[in-house]
Amino acid sequence: MAAKLRKGDKVVVLTGRDKGRTGEVIEVRPAERRALVRGINMVKRHQRQSAQQEGGIISKEGTIHLSNLALADPKDGKPTRVGFKFVGEGAARRKVRFAKRSGVEIDG
Repeated sequence: MAAKLRKGDKVVVLTGRDKGRTGEVIEVRPAERRALVRGINMVKRHQRQSAQQEGGIISKEGTIHLSNLALADPKDGKPTRVGFKFVGEGAARRKVRFAKRSGVEIDG
């Protein structure tokens, strides 16, 4: 199945502790059906000191399941579903994502 969310997309969290917050997708893990979103699902981790990094408790993003995320509509920023359509003719034909809420193409 084609990826509905990709790195760099603006997403809205639908459920959980961060419900309603928006962020940018840093990384998508399709095999796990999870994604890392900047500033969302922050967790504390104990880190051992090394030559490169200082030790202590650090905050970093935890993964969030793709079912709990929705693409932010490019027009108004509200959550929207993602659809696919083909644009162009012949050899120039390509598949693009679009926001079902407003119909705006996501991939230029």
